[in-house]
Amino acid sequence: MTTTNTLVMGAVAYAPKVVTIWEGFKAYFERNGLPFDYVLYSNYERQVEAQFSGEIHLAWNSPLAWVRADRMARARGQQVQAVAMRDTDCDLQSVIVARADGPIHSLADLRGKTLGVGAIDSPQATLIPLDHLRQSGLVGGRDVTVRRFDVLGGKHGDHIGGERDAALALLAGQVDACCMIDGNHLGFGADGTLPAGSTRVIARTGAYDHCNFTTSPGAPAAQIERFVHLLLAMRWDDAEVRPLLELEGLKAWKPGRTSGYALLERAVDDEQFYSTDGRILPADYRY
Repeated sequence: MTTTNTLVMGAVAYAPKVVTIWEGFKAYFERNGLPFDYVLYSNYERQVEAQFSGEIHLAWNSPLAWVRADRMARARGQQVQAVAMRDTDCDLQSVIVARADGPIHSLADLRGKTLGVGAIDSPQATLIPLDHLRQSGLVGGRDVTVRRFDVLGGKHGDHIGGERDAALALLAGQVDACCMIDGNHLGFGADGTLPAGSTRVIARTGAYDHCNFTTSPGAPAAQIERFVHLLLAMRWDDAEVRPLLELEGLKAWKPGRTSGYALLERAVDDEQFYSTDGRILPADYRY
């Protein structure tokens, strides 16, 4: 771990706006007396590994990256912490939708049918929905044919292309139902991807949390404390910081919590994505 006074954060470059976002946050932190820099990674797997090689002090992690970091830390007798998250990261749900003019009205109707999911590593469009089916007695690959729409592996579903492709496949009659986060279902309705009235929700998952700032083992406590203090001090009505909040999709930062990852933890085990010590298990995972 670097011993300089600069706090170094990792983030995944899932879209061009990521540079704009973190350049803005860097300026904000430095204006407020916290030397700050960031490192961009092409995928979450390398970012989590960088947390254990001493490259970064903390990471802006997906929920799946949090699960892996926590498992790796526990296996090594170390600790990572979720110190902050967005207000929009809390209590989310995914939905399974079918065509409104089709015969699928419930999960039971999916037996023997084809379900479209997102990328292999998407918590919201693959892992959690497949776990929801499993808890309802339907196992993907056994009771339901699963068609995966892999887009940008390693981004953990941050890129919504897989969900959009699955939605388009539903409209085209290529799958009988598909999975997506509730917010994207609403968004696809608003942008015309899923015309109004074209789909019905046949199931909703339980609530779960999304991204968080995860500290690396041995991260400098005083600098992390200052970082969190400055985050929580950001206000929507502050003209200087509001554009950053808008870009990052929140109105307020909240203290981190881990109680919202139980569904994903179970899904990771059931779908055999990570081992208990954070090793990647699917042989066909490309990132």
